[in-house]
Amino acid sequence: MTAVTINTVLGPIAPADLGFTLMHEHVMVAASGLYQSYPDLLGRDPEARAIECLRRAKAGGVDTLLDATTFDLGRHAPLLAAVSKASGVNIINVTGWWLDVPRFLRGVGPNQMAREFVRDIREGFRGTDIKAGMLKCAADFEGVTPPLETMARAVARAHLETGVPIMVHSHPGIQLARRQIEIFREEGVDLTRVKIDHSNDTTDIEYLTWILDQGCYLGLDRYPGRLVSPNMRTKTLKKLMDEGFGDRLCVSHDCICLHVHNERPDGTVPDEHDFLRHNPDQYLFMHRQVIPQLREMGATDADIHQLFVANPRRFLANA
Repeated sequence: MTAVTINTVLGPIAPADLGFTLMHEHVMVAASGLYQSYPDLLGRDPEARAIECLRRAKAGGVDTLLDATTFDLGRHAPLLAAVSKASGVNIINVTGWWLDVPRFLRGVGPNQMAREFVRDIREGFRGTDIKAGMLKCAADFEGVTPPLETMARAVARAHLETGVPIMVHSHPGIQLARRQIEIFREEGVDLTRVKIDHSNDTTDIEYLTWILDQGCYLGLDRYPGRLVSPNMRTKTLKKLMDEGFGDRLCVSHDCICLHVHNERPDGTVPDEHDFLRHNPDQYLFMHRQVIPQLREMGATDADIHQLFVANPRRFLANA
């Protein structure tokens, strides 16, 4: 029997080598092709800054990042490989699609897209040998529009062919996962292979429990966040742990290291982008803020290990 491995941007690794894992982050978010064509919009020396950011994360206890950056979010796989190699942080990149489906893809079918996603997993992103280790689809406040439904069904079909798990950008404010889960059921997906992300943008325990009752994992992956305070996010996390769901919770930040630096009204451009000013701890907010608060609430070392080591390992490796 072949041993299970997980695709990182530097090649396959064993699940035991994941270590402390953050399951929804971004090294860079930009328009597709922006890094190659207009890198100065990302500020000075973007690759060097990303390497230094992840070196700090590694020194602070982060071993692996799940980079949730799809093609339409500006994925540049060679950048991820360079940053991973220089920092020592494992990076697992996704294939699939986020929210920006351009007009020229309207009419492309789920089987067509599924074939592309499978190729990203088995052969590598075009022009590279860097293989995806996760599938991603998305919808937001406007609901699952027809183009986004196409992408969701394509992701489901690629999952069925490859066994690679699925992460889902969702909107808990409108309980969007109910429709997304319905689509996965129609496609024959085992819901224990699905993670519904951004779920800590609500404190609605009844809704979150319903998702867990379907068999899915929960991505509680927006810290510090904007719609709900960090304190209430952690209280919701601990309540779900106390109710017996600790083995299917994946906690993360949705942090962005590189992003466009927006021009100010006076014409100057700041050295830092808006996301960094909102979370100066970046990938270490978990270690510096959330984990200490969980410990104050009674969480044990075993609980922390479950959230950040055991759960990611089980979800990624259960192919």
